[in-house]
Amino acid sequence: MSVSNETLKTIILKNQLLAESELLDLEKQAENKKIVLENYLLAKKAITEEKFAEALARHYKVEAVDLKSKKIEQKILHFIPEPIARRHRVVAFEKKGDDLHVAMIDPDDLQTREFIKKKANLEIVPYLATHSGLDFALSQYHTSLKTEFEKILSGRGEALTSAEEAGGEAGDELAKMAQEIPVVRVVDTLLEYAIYEHASDIHIEPQENEVAVRYRIDGILHDVMTLPKVILPALVARIKVLSNLKIDEHRLPQDGRFRVDRESHHISLRISTIPVFDGEKIVMRLLEEGAQALTLEGLGFSGLALENIKNNLKKPHGMTLVTGPTGSGKSTTLYTVLSILNTKKVNISTIEDPIEYRISGVNQMQVNPKISLTFALGLRALLRQDPNIIMIGEIRDRETAEEAVHAAMTGHLVLSTLHTNSAAGALPRLLDMSIEAYLIASTVNNIIAQRLVRKICPDCKKKLKIDKKLSTSLEKDFNIGRLLEVMKKEGAIAGKSGDLSQIEFFQGEGCEKCNHTGYKGRMGIFEVLPVTPEIMKLILSKASTQELEIKAIEQGMILMWQDGFLKAHQGLTTIEEIIRVSKE
Repeated sequence: MSVSNETLKTIILKNQLLAESELLDLEKQAENKKIVLENYLLAKKAITEEKFAEALARHYKVEAVDLKSKKIEQKILHFIPEPIARRHRVVAFEKKGDDLHVAMIDPDDLQTREFIKKKANLEIVPYLATHSGLDFALSQYHTSLKTEFEKILSGRGEALTSAEEAGGEAGDELAKMAQEIPVVRVVDTLLEYAIYEHASDIHIEPQENEVAVRYRIDGILHDVMTLPKVILPALVARIKVLSNLKIDEHRLPQDGRFRVDRESHHISLRISTIPVFDGEKIVMRLLEEGAQALTLEGLGFSGLALENIKNNLKKPHGMTLVTGPTGSGKSTTLYTVLSILNTKKVNISTIEDPIEYRISGVNQMQVNPKISLTFALGLRALLRQDPNIIMIGEIRDRETAEEAVHAAMTGHLVLSTLHTNSAAGALPRLLDMSIEAYLIASTVNNIIAQRLVRKICPDCKKKLKIDKKLSTSLEKDFNIGRLLEVMKKEGAIAGKSGDLSQIEFFQGEGCEKCNHTGYKGRMGIFEVLPVTPEIMKLILSKASTQELEIKAIEQGMILMWQDGFLKAHQGLTTIEEIIRVSKE
């Protein structure tokens, strides 16, 4: 449930749940099938869940509880909001005086216990529960919620059903539902605990019989709760009201935004709705306003890459491009560069879609396709505003690319993003947009490509032993010989290290501070390609991405995956993360 394999085996043998020979045999089977030992033992029914829970309870020195036999009052259950209960596998089932009895999978999870203690203002008494018992208790969250929403919907069915025929009237009914206390409470709960979990996105996904809610945390989606399907119309209406969207428009995608203030957090939310088979899907992106400005070093730049960026930002004109897929941190890099350049001596203007972060002293313009305010049109207007530095949210088309190149040629420093997989790939991409090669060569100063990787949790970091199996697998996907040369050149390894097994790497074991994932937070891995005279010549000859990359490597460029391995060696991230991101 939350113990290491060694502790697990000790508990099983101590409580005589299995013979040692049988346990070792099952352990080998679990390793071969790459299944967690505890899950494998329970799936094979080698041990029963109840007996195992009793043995674990003795280990933790707490009592075990059978939640399947308990009827939990709703007011007790709601001491812990559902997103926290589901994500941390914890349920409140009884209150005695000032004590709240809480069933957990991991009674040693002090962080979650402390959070519940502050939230409920009660002393926490931990109990150990089984997974099936917790699933049963978690399902009880829906009972009262479904009843409440059925009451809200009663008498309004006809108006909602005839939405297409009586649009305004149905819209009025939905607007009333959006103000009901249970609807407001559900949306507030979703937002509050997304902020608590440092989620970047909330996904509300209608399915055939229920509504699934997922949070994206450190780039990975996690299931946090499911809601009864009856809640969907009111939930969507509430979010549309907050975002100033059309409540009774269900057939077209819509985009909006709103802001929430929670204690020290000021969160701007970008809302996107789309029609899907089972209703309307909503994605809310959370952006913290006034977040502390980062530095290039804080983002993860170092060595020659950092030097190249700083040198090119000192130039009075030209373009710096940041490339990568959606969600790779391009905007964060651009905003960091803007915050470095932002002084009272320069006029900085931006054209963005959307404006993700507000920067004091910077003139930020929002793209608005409804009134034909495009990147290209906005950029033409900005050039008449006497700017020194211009940031363009994204170069998507030929017209915007032409305006950006024109701005860079006429004495402006231009920052923008492109969707390409590598730094070298950005130059042929501009050629594809029908920009003349001589214009690209004379205006582009620097190209940064990046991805985001999860950082190892510092509280449970341990050394990783690279065995032959992993080493062989890595050799298939990466040029290990070239990697070792780069690591020696960067001073990461010394001597004659001939293979990865002699190099130190790390992994996160999983602890309560990282929710047993082994990771906490994210950072960038980068490759930086400065446009040198040699690169200019290749651009003029319309060289391929591969030719440009080879020349850049000759001049000292470290590729993204190599930067990832250097950071894995420093104990900042894991080889597993580098493999995951490299395959995207």
